[in-house]
Amino acid sequence: MRRILHIDASYSSENSVSRVLSGAFITAWKKFHPEDVILYRDLGHFPVPYINETWITAVHSPPETHTPEMVEALKVSNPLLEEFLSVDCYVFGIPMYGFTIPATLKAYIEHLIQIGRTYEVNENGVQGLVQGKKALFITSRGGNYLPGSPFGEDHQEPYLRTIFWSFGITDVQFVNASNLVLRDREKSISTAQAHLQTLAAQW
Repeated sequence: MRRILHIDASYSSENSVSRVLSGAFITAWKKFHPEDVILYRDLGHFPVPYINETWITAVHSPPETHTPEMVEALKVSNPLLEEFLSVDCYVFGIPMYGFTIPATLKAYIEHLIQIGRTYEVNENGVQGLVQGKKALFITSRGGNYLPGSPFGEDHQEPYLRTIFWSFGITDVQFVNASNLVLRDREKSISTAQAHLQTLAAQW
């Protein structure tokens, strides 16, 4: 039995392609893996607060030195981090906003960047501490952001690959529904749905 953390980051509801696709994947996953446990977090509608200076001081100091303000600052982060560490796989539904990820997802990720918990730094550089897990990023994009695209550069996938690499998670996959503002919208969605159905049985 595996534990799956499903996270949606879109600000939209029923009109969100990333929500539709991530939900369809989870539905298919349950069909093939009925024994698995699915945890769900909706960052688009229920965002986490941004970290601040007090939080930064708290995560870089011993617990016995924490002030009441530091303890309060970590009350959000600690459950988020424990949840993140407790699962085997991650499924993200992520729209592209401004060539990158939504601010709500960035805020969530910042709560997870904790030295000694998700990463450490040694003579070899950054070493991820979250081993043996995999992540699936299901994205929705208005254009096509392949190299040389006239729509601009993709700052979404490189960032997500890098930050999850820093956590020690290198088994990552992307399924992108692109060109959604063009005539390829329905074709792109159906192609992504077919890919996800296949992936649900094999992943």
